[in-house]
Amino acid sequence: MHVTFFNFIKFFRYQKAIVTLPILPSGDDLEVKISEVFDLFDHERNKTIDFRELGTVIRALGGAPTEAEIVALVRELENDPPNGYINYERFLPVMLQAMEQKRFEPVSEEELLKAFSVLDTEKKGFLTAQALESYMVSSGEPFTKEEMEEMLAAATDLSKGKIMYREFVIQLSTYDDNA
Repeated sequence: MHVTFFNFIKFFRYQKAIVTLPILPSGDDLEVKISEVFDLFDHERNKTIDFRELGTVIRALGGAPTEAEIVALVRELENDPPNGYINYERFLPVMLQAMEQKRFEPVSEEELLKAFSVLDTEKKGFLTAQALESYMVSSGEPFTKEEMEEMLAAATDLSKGKIMYREFVIQLSTYDDNA
Protein backbone atom coordinates (compact mmCIF):
# COMPACT_ATOMS: atom_id res chain seq x y z
CA MET A 1 0.00 0.00 0.00
CA HIS A 2 1.34 3.43 -0.93
CA VAL A 3 1.92 5.48 2.22
CA THR A 4 0.02 8.76 2.05
CA PHE A 5 -2.06 10.91 4.30
CA PHE A 6 -5.02 9.48 2.40
CA ASN A 7 -4.24 6.32 4.40
CA PHE A 8 -4.05 8.37 7.58
CA ILE A 9 -7.46 9.87 6.93
CA LYS A 10 -8.86 6.39 6.37
CA PHE A 11 -7.33 5.20 9.65
CA PHE A 12 -8.43 8.25 11.66
CA ARG A 13 -12.02 8.04 10.48
CA TYR A 14 -11.99 4.33 11.27
CA GLN A 15 -10.72 4.94 14.81
CA LYS A 16 -13.40 7.58 15.41
CA ALA A 17 -16.15 5.17 14.44
CA ILE A 18 -15.07 2.08 16.37
CA VAL A 19 -14.91 1.91 20.15
CA THR A 20 -13.28 -1.50 20.11
CA LEU A 21 -12.08 -3.47 17.15
CA PRO A 22 -14.38 -6.42 16.52
CA ILE A 23 -12.88 -9.84 15.95
CA LEU A 24 -14.67 -10.98 12.84
CA PRO A 25 -15.53 -14.63 12.45
CA SER A 26 -15.31 -16.47 9.15
CA GLY A 27 -17.71 -18.54 7.05
CA ASP A 28 -21.24 -18.95 8.40
CA ASP A 29 -20.35 -16.98 11.53
CA LEU A 30 -19.32 -14.03 9.37
CA GLU A 31 -22.69 -14.15 7.60
CA VAL A 32 -24.43 -14.08 10.99
CA LYS A 33 -22.33 -11.09 12.11
CA ILE A 34 -23.05 -9.18 8.89
CA SER A 35 -26.76 -9.94 9.30
CA GLU A 36 -26.75 -8.73 12.92
CA VAL A 37 -25.04 -5.46 12.04
CA PHE A 38 -27.31 -4.91 9.03
CA ASP A 39 -30.36 -5.47 11.25
CA LEU A 40 -29.16 -2.74 13.64
CA PHE A 41 -29.49 -0.23 10.81
CA ASP A 42 -32.69 -1.67 9.30
CA HIS A 43 -34.94 0.84 11.06
CA GLU A 44 -38.03 -0.09 9.04
CA ARG A 45 -37.46 -3.84 9.60
CA ASN A 46 -37.91 -4.49 5.88
CA LYS A 47 -34.43 -5.86 5.05
CA THR A 48 -33.17 -2.49 3.79
CA ILE A 49 -30.83 0.21 5.04
CA ASP A 50 -30.53 3.82 3.99
CA PHE A 51 -27.58 4.09 1.62
CA ARG A 52 -26.23 7.01 3.71
CA GLU A 53 -25.55 4.57 6.55
CA LEU A 54 -23.44 2.18 4.48
CA GLY A 55 -20.11 3.57 5.74
CA THR A 56 -21.25 3.26 9.35
CA VAL A 57 -22.37 -0.33 8.75
CA ILE A 58 -18.98 -1.24 7.27
CA ARG A 59 -17.17 0.46 10.18
CA ALA A 60 -19.34 -1.47 12.64
CA LEU A 61 -18.06 -4.62 10.92
CA GLY A 62 -14.46 -3.52 11.52
CA GLY A 63 -13.82 -1.98 8.11
CA ALA A 64 -12.25 1.38 7.32
CA PRO A 65 -13.75 2.47 4.00
CA THR A 66 -12.86 5.75 2.33
CA GLU A 67 -15.61 8.00 1.07
CA ALA A 68 -14.69 7.01 -2.51
CA GLU A 69 -15.01 3.31 -1.61
CA ILE A 70 -18.41 3.95 -0.04
CA VAL A 71 -19.64 5.82 -3.12
CA ALA A 72 -18.47 2.99 -5.39
CA LEU A 73 -20.14 0.41 -3.16
CA VAL A 74 -23.41 2.36 -3.09
CA ARG A 75 -23.40 2.38 -6.90
CA GLU A 76 -22.81 -1.37 -6.89
CA LEU A 77 -25.55 -2.06 -4.35
CA GLU A 78 -28.28 0.45 -5.15
CA ASN A 79 -31.58 -0.76 -6.48
CA ASP A 80 -32.67 -0.37 -10.07
CA PRO A 81 -34.17 2.19 -10.18
CA PRO A 82 -32.34 3.82 -7.24
CA ASN A 83 -34.57 4.52 -4.24
CA GLY A 84 -32.06 5.48 -1.55
CA TYR A 85 -32.02 2.06 0.08
CA ILE A 86 -29.83 -1.02 -0.05
CA ASN A 87 -31.47 -4.45 0.10
CA TYR A 88 -30.01 -7.14 2.33
CA GLU A 89 -30.07 -9.71 -0.48
CA ARG A 90 -27.73 -7.55 -2.57
CA PHE A 91 -25.67 -6.42 0.42
CA LEU A 92 -24.82 -9.82 1.92
CA PRO A 93 -22.85 -11.45 -0.93
CA VAL A 94 -20.94 -8.26 -1.70
CA MET A 95 -20.07 -7.66 1.95
CA LEU A 96 -19.12 -11.30 2.55
CA GLN A 97 -16.67 -11.12 -0.32
CA ALA A 98 -15.32 -7.73 0.78
CA MET A 99 -14.78 -8.89 4.37
CA GLU A 100 -13.17 -12.17 3.33
CA GLN A 101 -10.82 -10.26 1.02
CA LYS A 102 -10.11 -7.72 3.80
CA ARG A 103 -11.07 -5.00 1.34
CA PHE A 104 -11.66 -2.27 3.94
CA GLU A 105 -8.80 -2.91 6.37
CA PRO A 106 -7.32 0.11 8.18
CA VAL A 107 -3.71 1.05 7.61
CA SER A 108 -1.04 -0.08 10.06
CA GLU A 109 0.73 1.94 12.73
CA GLU A 110 3.96 1.60 10.74
CA GLU A 111 2.34 3.05 7.62
CA LEU A 112 0.99 6.00 9.60
CA LEU A 113 4.43 6.75 11.01
CA LYS A 114 5.87 6.70 7.49
CA ALA A 115 3.17 9.09 6.34
CA PHE A 116 3.92 11.53 9.16
CA SER A 117 7.66 11.31 8.53
CA VAL A 118 7.09 12.42 4.93
CA LEU A 119 5.74 15.72 6.26
CA ASP A 120 8.46 15.98 8.91
CA THR A 121 11.08 17.02 6.37
CA GLU A 122 13.51 18.20 9.07
CA LYS A 123 13.12 14.89 10.99
CA LYS A 124 12.38 16.64 14.30
CA GLY A 125 9.77 14.11 15.42
CA PHE A 126 6.96 16.65 15.51
CA LEU A 127 4.76 18.78 13.29
CA THR A 128 3.06 22.09 13.91
CA ALA A 129 -0.71 22.14 13.96
CA GLN A 130 -0.70 24.73 11.17
CA ALA A 131 1.47 22.61 8.87
CA LEU A 132 -0.59 19.49 9.45
CA GLU A 133 -3.89 21.30 9.05
CA SER A 134 -2.74 22.89 5.81
CA TYR A 135 -1.94 19.49 4.37
CA MET A 136 -4.95 17.64 5.75
CA VAL A 137 -7.56 20.04 4.38
CA SER A 138 -6.01 20.31 0.93
CA SER A 139 -4.71 16.85 0.01
CA GLY A 140 -6.19 13.48 -0.90
CA GLU A 141 -9.59 13.02 0.72
CA PRO A 142 -9.61 16.21 2.82
CA PHE A 143 -10.76 16.35 6.43
CA THR A 144 -13.84 18.39 7.21
CA LYS A 145 -13.37 21.36 9.54
CA GLU A 146 -14.92 19.37 12.38
CA GLU A 147 -12.67 16.36 11.78
CA MET A 148 -9.63 18.63 11.69
CA GLU A 149 -10.57 20.32 14.96
CA GLU A 150 -11.17 16.94 16.60
CA MET A 151 -7.88 15.53 15.37
CA LEU A 152 -5.85 18.58 16.42
CA ALA A 153 -7.47 18.53 19.86
CA ALA A 154 -6.42 14.90 20.27
CA ALA A 155 -3.02 15.18 18.59
CA THR A 156 -1.54 18.41 19.92
CA ASP A 157 0.70 18.15 22.98
CA LEU A 158 -0.50 21.20 24.91
CA SER A 159 2.70 21.49 26.95
CA LYS A 160 4.80 21.69 23.78
CA GLY A 161 2.26 23.17 21.37
CA LYS A 162 3.27 20.59 18.79
CA ILE A 163 2.06 17.32 17.37
CA MET A 164 4.39 14.62 18.61
CA TYR A 165 3.27 12.23 15.92
CA ARG A 166 4.82 9.02 17.25
CA GLU A 167 2.84 9.38 20.47
CA PHE A 168 -0.28 10.33 18.53
CA VAL A 169 -0.06 7.26 16.28
CA ILE A 170 0.38 5.05 19.35
CA GLN A 171 -2.65 6.73 20.91
CA LEU A 172 -4.71 6.07 17.76
CA SER A 173 -3.52 2.48 17.52
CA THR A 174 -4.38 1.44 21.06
CA TYR A 175 -7.80 0.96 22.52
CA ASP A 176 -9.30 -0.21 25.78
CA ASP A 177 -11.23 -3.47 25.56
CA ASN A 178 -13.35 -2.31 28.48
CA ALA A 179 -14.22 1.06 26.97
